[in-house]
Amino acid sequence: MQTKRIEYKDGDTVLEGFLAWDDAKVSSDKPAPGVVLCPEWWGMNEYSQNRAKQLAELGYVAFAIDMYGKGKTTTDPKQAAQWSGEIMKDQQARRARAAAGLKVLTDQKIVNASRLAAIGYCMGGTVAMELARTGADLDAVVAFHASTYSAQNPDDNKKIQGTVVICQGADDTFVPEGEQAKFEKQMKDAGVDFVFAEFSGAVHAFTNPNADGYHVPGVKYNKNADVRSWAMMKEVFAEKLGSSKP
Repeated sequence: MQTKRIEYKDGDTVLEGFLAWDDAKVSSDKPAPGVVLCPEWWGMNEYSQNRAKQLAELGYVAFAIDMYGKGKTTTDPKQAAQWSGEIMKDQQARRARAAAGLKVLTDQKIVNASRLAAIGYCMGGTVAMELARTGADLDAVVAFHASTYSAQNPDDNKKIQGTVVICQGADDTFVPEGEQAKFEKQMKDAGVDFVFAEFSGAVHAFTNPNADGYHVPGVKYNKNADVRSWAMMKEVFAEKLGSSKP
């Protein structure tokens, strides 16, 4: 397993992402599919890095992107809300920042840039969907416990190139009422191949083993939902990217 921090920029903002790959499976002579990982609102923290490593174990090259700026991570919900609010209020800004991370990934010689995917957690799930709506050449997009995943402009969904998978806790109170129906209608209207999966008993942030420690109401880890949603992602990636087996 190899990892590397990569400094890059979006405009004047210095960012730092985390690249992970398995050098026993991947090389410049044997490039692998690339996966952009969009972090939770806590920033590009250890959890994001661990998920990137898990993707690398599956044979992919994973890049956990930075949405805030180099070194900006937190465990304080108020700080996370401030930082996420700044980037999420500006659609073009968050799309540009995600695209900057995707470019870093595709510039790596060990990445097969014709086979790409994006995943995201919480806020990052929304960001991954926004990246897909720019027309980025993504074969698959998987959003884990995002609060919103529908488009501000439904016509943007027509730019989505690959399969979309939404993994949501059935008891997630962070999701606005009617969001699922709105999303599904948009996907159908745009002709997007999509899967919407709900996991019983799961609430917000169900994939993060550290979730309980944040002491945020409505945020809790759920092992069953975590394992099942990850398996669903692996199955879709095996189909669309062709590198890993479920």
